[in-house]
Order: sequence, then C-alpha cells, then structure tokens
Amino acid sequence: MKQKVIIVMPAYNAAETLERTFRDIPPGTYDEIILVDDNSKDNTVAISRSLGIHTIVHTDNRGYGANQKTCYTEALKRGADIVIMIHPDYQYDSRLVPYILGFLETDICDIILGSRIRTRNEALASGMPAYKYIFNRFLTTLENLVLGQNVSDFHTGYRAYTRAVLETIPFMKNSDGFVFDTEFLVQAVYFGFRIGSVPVPVRYFSEASSIDFSNSVVYGLKTLGALVKYINQNLGIKSYPLFQRSDLAIHAST
Repeated sequence: MKQKVIIVMPAYNAAETLERTFRDIPPGTYDEIILVDDNSKDNTVAISRSLGIHTIVHTDNRGYGANQKTCYTEALKRGADIVIMIHPDYQYDSRLVPYILGFLETDICDIILGSRIRTRNEALASGMPAYKYIFNRFLTTLENLVLGQNVSDFHTGYRAYTRAVLETIPFMKNSDGFVFDTEFLVQAVYFGFRIGSVPVPVRYFSEASSIDFSNSVVYGLKTLGALVKYINQNLGIKSYPLFQRSDLAIHAST
C-alpha cells in the first residue's frame, strides 16, 4: 500500500526563498506540504497560501524547535506515514526527495539525514563558514563516538522520519530552540531507530537561514549537554523525560 508522504517546512521570514524551494520539489513525490510560520515579519504566509500549501501560523515567535513540534504534530494528524523536513530557505537541494524516500519506503532506515559534508573542500566551497565546519566536525565526531553511530552530519536540517519514529520519540518534551534537532537524534539512538544519511548539495547565501557564531557556541554547549543526559540515562545515573516513550496519542484524521 502506498505510504502517505508529507513535507513539512518550519518557516521564519522565508518570503524570498520559499517559492524557489517549493518549485524544486519533484511533483508526484509527496501528498501534501505543511508550512508552519513562526510569526514572520515578511509575507511568507501569503506566498505559502498562494502556492496551495497548508499553512499554520504561530501568533508569537516560539523558536525553531517549537516550530517543528507543530509541524510533526500536524503531519501525524493528517495521516503521514513519512515526514520530510525541508527548510524553505533554499539552502538544501529539494530534488533529493525521491531518493531519500526510497530508504524509508523499503524499510532500510527509519531516519534519513541529508549530509552537507561529503568532502571538506566541497563543504567549504558551498559557502559553509570555516568555524561552522570545524564545530560540525568536532561535534559530529563526538556524537558518533558516544552514540555508536557512523553519521556524517548530525546537524543537518534536511531530515526524514517514519511515522513510528515520530510516534515513539517524546519530541514535545524537547527544547523549543535549535538543540531540538540534537535531542531528537539522541532520542532516536536511545530508542533503537536506524539512522542513515545521503549527500546533499547546499547553498550558503544571505537569504538562507543560519545561526551566527555566538549562537553556534551556545548550540554546541547544549549539544554536549544532550550527550551527557544520554550517558547518564544509559548508565542509570539519572532519568530524563527526554527518554520516556511518547504518550502523545495522535490519530490520523479521515
């Protein structure tokens, strides 16, 4: 039976790039797109609705993690079997959707990450700031070591999940900020989900969203904190809500 594929877009001030991102997604590879606007100051919402995208608007700015919480909750309510997150800032190559889907539809992986780091030269040539590359390599290496994985880019924003992943992981207990993504993958490892990655071309330009150096440092420290929680949980030193199986019952609408 064909699985229902929903693409979610966590958006904030994406008016200049949303349509380009949308047009790049291969037609026929998805059933629906959901955009959650985190109280943008531009006309992101108007453009989204003009493209026929199911659009949800936060009346206040809640943060990147909170935006994803709305994205995934709505996707589950609308019957998604597979959810792909694509940032509407045109940074990631949306043409890869059918290839990402293949790994999930054939039950090879439960989670697929779009890796920006195929080679150092390619990553830097795409415009990735040197400090961001260094932070990424350090954190990803450490995360692989602690979590027993072999993922090439733990900090990508291009991700795909099966419904089982979203129904199991208690993501509503995660941070409302950027470390939501790290917490989610740490939880995924804890619950035994299979994580894979595919190379994805990226574009760094002024309109594409990116956290600055100071926020990157804060994000890095919070990432280390998530790893410490994982270690403590596994060793029985301390128990955290992040690792309590989800009790969020979401039934698909018919």
